[in-house]
Amino acid sequence: MRRRDLPGMYQDASLVTMTEISDNHPTPLQPPEEITHGLFSRSRELVRTHPLATDALAAGVLLILSTIWLLGSPFASVRAGVVQAALIAPLVARRLNPSLVFVLTCAVGLIQWFLGFPLLGDAALLVALYTVAAHEPRRRAFLATGVLEVGAIMAAVRFDPAHAVFWSFMFLSAMVIAALFGGLTVASGSRYLEWMDERARRLAVERDQQALIAAAAERTRIARELHDIVSHSLSVVITLADAAAVVSRSDPDRGAEAMAEVSEVGRQALSDMRAMLGVLRTDEHSAALAPPPGVGQLAELIERVRATGLAVDVTVEGEPAALGASTELSVFRIVQEALTNTLRHAAADHAWVTLRFGAHDVEVRVVDDGTRTPSREVAGHGIAGMRERAALHGGALQAGPNPGGGWSVSTTLQLEDVGSPAPVTVVAG
Repeated sequence: MRRRDLPGMYQDASLVTMTEISDNHPTPLQPPEEITHGLFSRSRELVRTHPLATDALAAGVLLILSTIWLLGSPFASVRAGVVQAALIAPLVARRLNPSLVFVLTCAVGLIQWFLGFPLLGDAALLVALYTVAAHEPRRRAFLATGVLEVGAIMAAVRFDPAHAVFWSFMFLSAMVIAALFGGLTVASGSRYLEWMDERARRLAVERDQQALIAAAAERTRIARELHDIVSHSLSVVITLADAAAVVSRSDPDRGAEAMAEVSEVGRQALSDMRAMLGVLRTDEHSAALAPPPGVGQLAELIERVRATGLAVDVTVEGEPAALGASTELSVFRIVQEALTNTLRHAAADHAWVTLRFGAHDVEVRVVDDGTRTPSREVAGHGIAGMRERAALHGGALQAGPNPGGGWSVSTTLQLEDVGSPAPVTVVAG
């Protein structure tokens, strides 16, 4: 026997626990509660869900204020009251058909211009323009603005509210532009809120999908770990039990030793399974859980295999480097599964395990002198699991018969950047 020193971190590798998906800490997909449940949100929801009622209320308030102004003006008359009511009435349906409401108010405004009296109810024209800008395409909003600008020129010339045509036009134009930009601003805000709602829905769907993907990946990882533990341990137990049955009559002491080894392997397998299932049963990381196996535990693994009667030689080539917990686990499981397949599927007498360290990778090779059997030709879960582990570290697994007889499993894994190595002992020879 000879011993080689490998990085000591193999013995201190920490347990990589499964991804935790908890509904107790959801991703913040929604705006703050003071926005979603405040006065603004409730008002917006009321206006959105009851458009006719809220618009009728607004039109009624405008009609009352305009009527009060008209009663105190020199233009008070039944005809003026009717025209003013006709100006404001279409606003009740302004959000059902903004363009039609704008055309109707403009038509009544033109009649008012011909009749020759100003009204406070002309504000309905501005409300109609605001509605077009807020709910219709921008081209239609700018067209409506042009129409209302023509009306502003006509009103400035006919009514002259500022007692100067130029300043009257500037005043009316400013109100038209204000209505336009008010509507465009509301439209942009509504589109932004709709985008935020859609984004929240998409993020919620994506979060659920990521949770499902993570859960599926975790199930695959746990299934792979359980397969490696159960398959290897049962193979060793069966081989030892068969050997004990053969030698117990001629050599009871050796039979007792073999059964003691069976008991030890069974207890170790049970302990590994409890540790694995314990991760599933608790939401908190337990410090009592053992670290995952690594290269430092290869010596114990190989001694168990040797106890079954299979001679195993271990060779370490190159300068040992720190692998990282994940890569170490993959190296251990690949060697474990390869030796397990040798015990299960081939009448082998000898196996050779080689670890060859490069500057940025480590090559793992397991060769035996077993016979080629149909069961070895079928790539079961064991070989599939080894391929997955190799792929996780940028490697491709080759498994198949050797030209000179026997079977080989080999792959090259990329090293993780984990810092400087520390010595550890592994049996080789």
